[in-house]
Amino acid sequence: MENVASPCHIRLVGQSIALHKAQMHEDVTPPEIFDRHRRRSLRERAHKRTGDMFLWNHIAQDLTERLSAVTRVFEHALIIGPIARWQADILPPNMRYTLATLREDGTGDNCVIVLDEDRLPYAQGSFDLVISAGTLDSVNDLPGALIQIRRILRPDGLFLGHMFGAGTLSTLKSMFLESDAERVAAHIHPQIDLRSAADLIVRAGFNLPVADQDNSLVRYGDWRAIISDIRDAGVGNALSGPRAFLGKDIAARLDEIFARRADEHGKVTECYAHVHLSGWAPSENQPRPAKRGSAQVSLADVLSKDRKI
Repeated sequence: MENVASPCHIRLVGQSIALHKAQMHEDVTPPEIFDRHRRRSLRERAHKRTGDMFLWNHIAQDLTERLSAVTRVFEHALIIGPIARWQADILPPNMRYTLATLREDGTGDNCVIVLDEDRLPYAQGSFDLVISAGTLDSVNDLPGALIQIRRILRPDGLFLGHMFGAGTLSTLKSMFLESDAERVAAHIHPQIDLRSAADLIVRAGFNLPVADQDNSLVRYGDWRAIISDIRDAGVGNALSGPRAFLGKDIAARLDEIFARRADEHGKVTECYAHVHLSGWAPSENQPRPAKRGSAQVSLADVLSKDRKI
């Protein structure tokens, strides 16, 4: 199995859009697109498995690097989701933290609780660092979750987020689509694209927002190995509603499709798109972009001088 990274970046520093009536997420109750019990069941099953955790290791390493580049000293962090298992790698030593999982932990640790990202039970300004990774793509009310995260941050507190974005499992999805023929059904829930994720972090009221993406390209010799990795990571289909019967010959159909798509080495390439979000809770002492029209040098003049050299 070969893992290759491909970066893509959208920078939003200096951009900010005021929230529409700030509490807009409270006026309309979003539909329960994802089954909350099913989300937790996926994590329960993943916790019992012993497979390769390369996806979570990749996310943890990225979060560690991003946090190490921040000079600010944080006092109390909240880590949401399965990435909480990597808190010792991500956070500086001796830092106070609270772990919020999506499943019953069973450890008896007082700092571990169970919650959903769009139902945070914390008071305003409870933390100065919030990390949520790997599960935001299956939250029923993602805009509301981001607003709640911003609310529980202290002024000038930092949010680091991650989700599996659009393009994730594109090969497996297309194989299922071809296999289904006229009986098309959702086998893997859709994910949000980078541009939409960038818009959401801005709309949630974060200052200095940044959204970027990197793609992990993994080579597989069997479609069953893709499904095994999905189950190991606990990121399977969490959509509400009944599951369609795939038919007794589903394995044979997928074997045939995989064989047609495989290269000379008998492998296909699958993609895991990692969308990363970051933003700061508003504070009076934060840097602000200069006012429009306040520049002292014309860009046209600079470019014209460059052309004369």
